[in-house]
Amino acid sequence: MDYKNIEHLIKVMSESNLTELEIDGDDVKIKMKKEKEVFKEIKNGIEPKISIEDKVVYGKTEVKDNYNDSKATAVLSQITVENTDECEEVVSPIVGTFYQSSSPDAEAYVEVGSKVKKGEIIAIIEAMKLMNEIEAEFDMEIVDIIVKNEAMVEYGETLFKVKRI
Repeated sequence: MDYKNIEHLIKVMSESNLTELEIDGDDVKIKMKKEKEVFKEIKNGIEPKISIEDKVVYGKTEVKDNYNDSKATAVLSQITVENTDECEEVVSPIVGTFYQSSSPDAEAYVEVGSKVKKGEIIAIIEAMKLMNEIEAEFDMEIVDIIVKNEAMVEYGETLFKVKRI
């Protein structure tokens, strides 16, 4: 199941009266639970921005995304995704700022679903004004990009989930 399908399930869950949904397939297990609804009062005709916090857990790796959406009315508390495929992690070799492209106007080196050959650049980490290229250590397919562009990363932090090809 890809990220788009999971996003669709989140949307369906938030727009319905369901409070809990569990899907158990061959290669993925998804459990969604909606704990509470948040309604904000509209003052002076301006709609407030409501933050939806999705917490996605892949095995031991946790990803947290915050979205600002003025139309949102519900907070999904937790979504658990257990991927049973043999995924490996690409981790940060240094502390720094993660970049998906060589410049703000350039295309990202990789996207989810990209097939990468050994030695190809998949990201850059800036540390002390030096740009450190992160290269693929083996032929791989990008399963998930864990870190957002321009985010600070720690040594050993998971950047990508990948499959060997």
